[in-house]
Amino acid sequence: MAVSTEIPETESWFHRNQQRIAPWLFLTPGILFFAVYVIIPVFQSFNLSLYEWDGLGEKTYVGLRNYEDLYWEYIDRDAFFVSLKNNVLWLFLYLLAIPAGLFIALFLNQNVAGIRIYKSLFFFPFVISQVVVGLVFRWFYNPSFGLLDNALVLVGLEPLNVLGHESTVTYGIIFAGLWPQTAYCMILYLTGLNAVDPEQIEAGRLDGAKGVRMLWHIILPQLRPATFIAFVVTIIGALRSFDLVAAMTVGGPYGSSRVLAYYMFEVALSEYGFRMGYGAAIAVVLFLIMLCFITYFLWSMYREEKGH
Repeated sequence: MAVSTEIPETESWFHRNQQRIAPWLFLTPGILFFAVYVIIPVFQSFNLSLYEWDGLGEKTYVGLRNYEDLYWEYIDRDAFFVSLKNNVLWLFLYLLAIPAGLFIALFLNQNVAGIRIYKSLFFFPFVISQVVVGLVFRWFYNPSFGLLDNALVLVGLEPLNVLGHESTVTYGIIFAGLWPQTAYCMILYLTGLNAVDPEQIEAGRLDGAKGVRMLWHIILPQLRPATFIAFVVTIIGALRSFDLVAAMTVGGPYGSSRVLAYYMFEVALSEYGFRMGYGAAIAVVLFLIMLCFITYFLWSMYREEKGH
């Protein structure tokens, strides 16, 4: 006897469409939080950058004057120029965390004695607060009792005050930031390596692929999603590098370690200014730089996926 598969007319519209509705019910809280705390503030920052405001009194509409001030400050090589230059340096050097994280993940993705201890040691920097990382490296670079200068003296070299010289301070802070960022990239790649298809690796071995060829042609293509996330997170981390600068140098010496995020804080929220509109203009510039890089990587991945 045939069983009828027709949906009874007594069932409600919700029951007939619950498989379509259920995902949106779970996504709605996240979408609302993202809209309220990310999307709306972005547009508010764009709007605020068109005003002169001290945070308390009336807003005065000034159009693009805040952006003009940024332009002329850049031309005069003032604080904005230094901050932008340091952010570009952060951006390119911070990307070293991605290959470093990949090679550490490849090393840790082995079944050898004590590998869990090594994984814990490499994972440790990721769970430390950025402020704590900044304080640790501030002691590490200290010219009086820091481990770096003690090591230099042991090998017969002169002590180096990394955070006290304008030519080395930014590199010292970036190196400190690379420590936890490399750990984060390592975690992403370890997760990706667990999803690598063993049959493709075995097929590659049968075809004679090993070492660099195996990594380049078989493993890395399967790690593309992890690489994309690592690029995006690393770029965002490089462009919003506020906490390490604040903890290690407070923008010094003589403002030489400023980045855009810290300069925005100085002009908008510190005792130097309360220029909310000007600070919002800096935030917009930072957002547009970030958006350009992330859009480029999204477009590159889309073209690669489309090509396949």
